[in-house]
Parts: sequence; structure tokens; C-alpha cells
Amino acid sequence: MPVDHYENFPVASWLLPKRLRRPVEAIYRFARSADDIADEGSAPAAERLGQLAAYHAELNRIERGETPTDPVFQPLAVAIRDYAIPLAPFRDLLSAFAQDVEKTRYVHFGEVMDYCRRSANPIGRLMLHLYGDHDPRHIAYSDAICSSLQLINFLQDIAVDYQKDRVYLPQDELAALHVSEKQIAEGDARGMWHVMMNKQIERTRKLLQAGAPLGRQLKGRIGLELRITILGGETILRKLHADPGCVFTARPVLSKKDWIGMFGRALF
Repeated sequence: MPVDHYENFPVASWLLPKRLRRPVEAIYRFARSADDIADEGSAPAAERLGQLAAYHAELNRIERGETPTDPVFQPLAVAIRDYAIPLAPFRDLLSAFAQDVEKTRYVHFGEVMDYCRRSANPIGRLMLHLYGDHDPRHIAYSDAICSSLQLINFLQDIAVDYQKDRVYLPQDELAALHVSEKQIAEGDARGMWHVMMNKQIERTRKLLQAGAPLGRQLKGRIGLELRITILGGETILRKLHADPGCVFTARPVLSKKDWIGMFGRALF
């Protein structure tokens, strides 16, 4: 199952136990297809929102015990029934995708975190549910990890997102440091760019570290997968810190060497 497109999905899902592969794949297909509606192609906003509204309607059919009409939702309905998965996380995801169609700027960090709550945290909560883990502390750790991974993705994709007329960096923080959108448009990392980026990186690192204990508290494959995911986030943050201007020249990604090192560290 490829997981290279929808970035909020577990990056090491090949570690999943066999019994969970079908429900996870069903969740992934839902998230990926809904994300594509919001992000891909050239359809006008009204059409995209209409398609996302149709996704809400399919969830409502599942909730009523009816058979969904969209093939994306048929395996999802089976997973929801077999694992008693709550529908709220799916609705939160759709809310975030719809927001991406309509909202392109964020006034302050609180708005960004509200988006993360709906765009990223549901994935971690769904995974914990599938593993039968309902510990409130674990859910809080998961939320911190998922939100930090979303923030990392925003930092990786500053230039990419700007091409879509989206800026996820808080507007008040850009203004306070005299960093303009013109710099993003021109790929200009001069002035206070490094100071601004380092602030974003450090805050995101602290959030990731706040959730990191979950990687050791969860046993078995899910714990190993989570430790690899956390290490992947830390690795990207180090690359961003080493060169805050790299978002304009070479989007930081995980190399084969990184993966080997992360796997070894996660094992021990």
C-alpha cells in the first residue's frame, strides 16, 4: 500500500499487523481521495466543496446503516462496522480539507493548530482506536505527534504551498519579524527569514518531543512504527535548522541513509 501522497498517514505502515491492513487501507483511501478533491486538478472551489459535501453524505449513510454508493466508502463502511470506529475523525478530516479550499492565510498560531486538530490528529486517533487503545494520555501524546508532523510538512512545503496560494505560517509572526510574502514568492531567505524559521522549528520540535513518550509506551509493531515516525520528524527538523532556506532550493526529505539510521535507533 503506497503512502507517499497523503502526508499525514503513518510513514511506516508496512509494519502493520496483517489483521489491520484492510481497515487502514480503507481509511487511507478515504483520506487520500478527499485530500485530492481539495488539492488536485483545476476544478473551481464550488465544485470541490460539492464533492466534499457528497463525502459527508456517504458518512451519513454509513451512520444510518445504509450501503454507501461511492466505491471509496464501501470498504470503509466494513471497517467502521467491524471495528466500531467513530465517525467524528472522518468528519474532522473533511472539515479540514474543505477549509483548504476556502482559507489560504492564518492570522495566528492558534488558527494553525485548530487546522492541525482536524487535518492531522484524527489519523493518530483512528490508529489508536484500531489497536484498541483508548487511554486519554496516549490520545494526548498522539495529538501532539500528529500536529507536529503537520507543522513539519508545512515547513517543508512553504514554497510548494505558496504556488497554491496558501501560506500556513502565522501572519502575525511574519509581520513581527518583517518577513513578507514577497520573500516566499522570490525564494528570498535573507533578512529575518532564518530567525522566523528557527522559531517555527523550535516550537514544532517541542511539540514533537511532548508526544514522543508514546513511542516507548506502546508495545510491539505500533510502538516501533511510531518511534520511526517520530525520528523521521526529528530528522526533517534538523535539516530545516541546518539550512532554513532549503525550502526554496531543495525540499528536505528522508534519504535511504536516514531510513536505515532511524530503523536502527527505533529498534533500540
